[in-house]
Amino acid sequence: MLISVMALALIVSSGTESALAGNYRSSANVYYAALAGLEEGRGRLLAKNPNALAIPNPLPLNQVLYILNPAPGEAPSSPLGGSYYPDNEYCFEFNQTCVGAQVNITLSVSPIAGLPPALYKWVRITAATEASLNLDVNSDGFKDPNTPLNYDFLDGNCNPKPNPTLSVCPLSTAGVQAFEVTSFAALPDGSQKLMQYVVAPVSLSSNANFAPGSSGSGFPAALTILGSGVNNVSFSGPSSAQFQVNGNDQCGATSAVYGIGYTNGISANPNKGSYSGAGNLSPNIVSLNVSSIPSNLQTPSGLDALVQAITQNADTVLTGPTDEKNLPSTMNAGNPLTVVVNGDFDLGNGATGFGVLVVTGKFSYDSDASWKGVILVIGQGVVTSNKHGNNNGEIDGALLVAQTRDSSGNLLPDPNLGPASFTSDPNDGGKGIYYSSCWIKAAQTPFSYKILSYRQIAQ
Repeated sequence: MLISVMALALIVSSGTESALAGNYRSSANVYYAALAGLEEGRGRLLAKNPNALAIPNPLPLNQVLYILNPAPGEAPSSPLGGSYYPDNEYCFEFNQTCVGAQVNITLSVSPIAGLPPALYKWVRITAATEASLNLDVNSDGFKDPNTPLNYDFLDGNCNPKPNPTLSVCPLSTAGVQAFEVTSFAALPDGSQKLMQYVVAPVSLSSNANFAPGSSGSGFPAALTILGSGVNNVSFSGPSSAQFQVNGNDQCGATSAVYGIGYTNGISANPNKGSYSGAGNLSPNIVSLNVSSIPSNLQTPSGLDALVQAITQNADTVLTGPTDEKNLPSTMNAGNPLTVVVNGDFDLGNGATGFGVLVVTGKFSYDSDASWKGVILVIGQGVVTSNKHGNNNGEIDGALLVAQTRDSSGNLLPDPNLGPASFTSDPNDGGKGIYYSSCWIKAAQTPFSYKILSYRQIAQ
C-alpha cells in the first residue's frame, strides 16, 4: 500500500509538472506570435520597406488598417465585421468612432521562402489619442478622444522644449504623429494574447529638432560651424567667384537662413566667393545667437549623443578611411539613405549622394562631387573642398561642422567644443553650398518607428 501511494504521488507530481510546462510553452508561443504581428506592423510603417503600408499623413481617427493572417482556413473578413476573431478592443478604445470606422485590409507577408505564416490572427494600426491610451498627456484632467497624439518638441502648453514627448498640440514642423499597433494571436490549443505598441517615426529631427522652418531650431545657416569657449572656428573660401554659400531657400520658400553661421569667434577668409542669406550682411557670415542652436548641440556630449542615435538607426555604417565607392548602390533621389562613416570620408569622382551623411573623422569632397540632403561632420570637425574635374559639384540642403573629439579620438570635456574648420581649395571649390528645405525634408525620412510604450491587454 505504501509503495502504491508513493507511485500515485509521483504520477500526480509528474502530471502537474507536465501541465505547468505545457502551459508555459503555450504562453510563450502565443506571446511571440503576437509579438511577430507587432513587429510586422511596425516594420511595414517604414516607407523604405518593400511591403510598406499606404498610411495617410496624418492618419484620421476613424481610419483602421488591418493586416490579416493569409493562412488557409483563416477568416478573411475584417475583425470589425463579425470575424471569427473579433476586435472588441477597438470599440472600447475608440467608442465614438467605432460605428463609422473606415476599414482597410491587407495581408501579412510572413509566409515567405516556404515557411509557415506567423500564428497571429490580425494586426491593427490606428492613430493614438489620450482616450485610446487611457492617458492624460497634458495633465488637464481630461482624456481627449478627438485629438490625435503627436510625438513632438512641444510641451503641454505647446511651447518648444529640448526633447520630444507625446503632445496633443497641433502638429508642428518638428512633430510626427503617434500610432497604435495592436496584435492579436490565438493558438490551436485555445491560448490567446492581445498586445499593443505605441510608436512614432524617428528621423534626424527626432534627435535634434532639425525640421526646416521650426521656430528657434532647424539649421540656422546653409553652413553652420559650431565652436565654444576659447576655441574659434575657421572658414577659408576659394578665389573663384562661382563658389557660393547661399542661405536663400532653393525650394522656393520666401524665408531664408544665413549663408554661414558660427558660434563663438571665427577666422574667416571669404576671398572672391558669393555669400548670401538672411539679413543685410555682405558677405553673409553671421555670429549666431545660441538660442538658434538646439540645446543638445551646444556641447561635445550632446553632439556625440546625436551621432550615436543616428548610428543606431542608420541604413549603412562604414569604417573610415573610405570613399564614395562604398556608398549604398540603392541610394538615389527617390530613396535617400542615412550613412554614418566612423572615420575619414572622401566624396569624389563626380559622385552624388542623397540623404543624411555623418562623418566622425575628416570630410573631404571634390569640387565635381555633390550631396543632396544633410551633412553632419561631428567628431574631428574638419571639412576640405578639393579642386577636381569640372568643378560643377554642389551641396544642396545644409552642412553642419563641429569638433567634439581630439586628434586621438577622445571626447572633449563639456562645455567647450574644439576649433572646427571649413577649408576650400584656393583655386576652385565647385559651386558651393545652397540651403534647401526640400532636400533637408527629403533626407529626414524615418530611420525607424520608435516604441514609445508596450502593454499586454487583458481580454
